[in-house]
Amino acid sequence: MEKRDEAGEYHSKDFEWEFLQNIVENDPSLSHHLHHHQDFSNYSPNSQPWQDFHSRHSSGKFFKERRYLLKEFPELVSCGENSKLLEIGCGNGSTVLPILRGSKNITVYACDCSSEALVRTKENIDRAIDLVDNFRSFCCDFSTSEFPNWVACDHCRDKFMVNHSGRSEGMQVNYKCLLNEHCIGGVEFVTLIFTLSAVSKERMPRAIKECFSVLKPGGLLLFRDYGLYDMTMLRFEPEKRVGFREYVRSDGTLSYFFCLDTARKLFTDAGFIEVELEYCCVKAVNRRKGKDMYRVWVHGKFQKPFYN
Repeated sequence: MEKRDEAGEYHSKDFEWEFLQNIVENDPSLSHHLHHHQDFSNYSPNSQPWQDFHSRHSSGKFFKERRYLLKEFPELVSCGENSKLLEIGCGNGSTVLPILRGSKNITVYACDCSSEALVRTKENIDRAIDLVDNFRSFCCDFSTSEFPNWVACDHCRDKFMVNHSGRSEGMQVNYKCLLNEHCIGGVEFVTLIFTLSAVSKERMPRAIKECFSVLKPGGLLLFRDYGLYDMTMLRFEPEKRVGFREYVRSDGTLSYFFCLDTARKLFTDAGFIEVELEYCCVKAVNRRKGKDMYRVWVHGKFQKPFYN
């Protein structure tokens, strides 16, 4: 499943994705997941469903620490001193906590569109770690809003933007920026862990460009999310479709399922260089029902170009 008890037990190649693709695309009962041409309902997403979700699940039942992330993204452990990470969509802290435990060199800036989620994150961190001084959280919906200037001020955003020829834009030194103690001048890492799938497809390009704007040149965006034909996708009924490969849950939250080509285009169109991109395919068994469960996630690493 999505988390194992120990990171060392994690594996991601139980089956080939094409094996599952063949099963799904030849099953008539699943044909409603395959077609582009369909009239979708007019669904306008906002942050309220996630606010309600975290209010309902404040007991911590849904908290599963993602310890495998340090194995999947070892850069978070081997990074240099004073590295900065922006975790987007921190939820209840299931991503933040193993990173804080695993690397003493990283300062984590965590955001979520739900203020309730930020409360849960702080509670879980306080329970697990004493005297955390390298963590800061803030409320932000990156699909509709810019990150605050203390993540990377307007000058830093301009300086760190790169055009498609790879050349830097706006390299003039701004001494006011250099003297601004609240400006951290961009981050070395951005993590998008099961976050982008909850953003409407039409807002994804804008959201990814916002991630690009606050990364330092050479910085990494670390991506993990739901993959095409994951078990969760196949459970959705036809009326839950609000777009191609896009669904709305009963609680009003969105879920999109990525193929590799879609993920690649979204990130490279924003200016990123693809470093790694693959399906993670994990087979689990429901012993009570005697059924195989096929989980599919997309794993990716994307780098912001260095200046030429």
